[in-house]
Amino acid sequence: MASIVLKRTQQKVTKSTCADTVYNAIKAGYRLLDGAGDYGNEKEAGEGVRRAIADGLVKREDLFITSKLWNTFHAHDHVKQITKMQLGLWGIDYFDLFLVHFPIALKYVDPSHRYPPEWFGDDGKVYTQNTPMHETWGAMEELVDEKLAKNIGLSNCQGSLILDVLRYAKYEPQVLQVELHPYLTQEALVKLCKTFSIAVTAYSSFGPQSYVELGVDKGAPSLLKHDVTSSVAKNHGKTEAQVLLRWATQRGVAVIPKSNDLGRLSANLDCNSFDLSESELAALSALNINLRLNDPADIDGRLAIFA
Repeated sequence: MASIVLKRTQQKVTKSTCADTVYNAIKAGYRLLDGAGDYGNEKEAGEGVRRAIADGLVKREDLFITSKLWNTFHAHDHVKQITKMQLGLWGIDYFDLFLVHFPIALKYVDPSHRYPPEWFGDDGKVYTQNTPMHETWGAMEELVDEKLAKNIGLSNCQGSLILDVLRYAKYEPQVLQVELHPYLTQEALVKLCKTFSIAVTAYSSFGPQSYVELGVDKGAPSLLKHDVTSSVAKNHGKTEAQVLLRWATQRGVAVIPKSNDLGRLSANLDCNSFDLSESELAALSALNINLRLNDPADIDGRLAIFA
């Protein structure tokens, strides 16, 4: 299923362009929309969806809409509350997939006070909250029972926590969404998920690209300009972006590339029209340096979930 992401941590589809971007993506053939409460543009994304439905481009059931539970809403009583609010912003009755955005519980922030609440309190400090994952997951399962979400899953989780959730889950995680690109190949994590039939979705498929403008690319050379990527792209007459996306999809990993540009949206959609050779897949995977660009530990040492 063709997909579009509405924001990544460092770079988002802006409110002013979001409705048009969503509408144009649907018109181009995209059917999966990946959003989140933290992205701050769910209302605008919903406007794009409503326009597309009103114009007869799609029906609601043709779309697969994903959103995510932010860290400040992990307590049982807050999960359903915020999910209903997010559905209202989208203007829909259910999410096709709802993910726990990070395995991090932060102090509750009332949406009427600040939304999205982001990582910090009013004083700029990070405040954690002692809500265990089994409480949050139990509340997520209630969303399925009440038909507010068709599927539930995890994001930014490592193997030990996934195994923990599987021990008590009534509804097992259907999807794990993680940072994954040739600089961070995560082979063991992908293998674990396949073992338990958990689908893997990759974000930041272009590696440092979306982190450059904020100066948090950690000095890594661009994958879009890397000699290996460029050589493979030349072999197939494709763009470097298409090669990076195909490297993931050919491994059985879904991708959610972000773009505001209609031309790139169309090009990204064409990433499965060719196959990489085993040697090309291996050459791209050999670029792995375990470079994690989206790490909450960079915000606060107490949030080192990938330690």
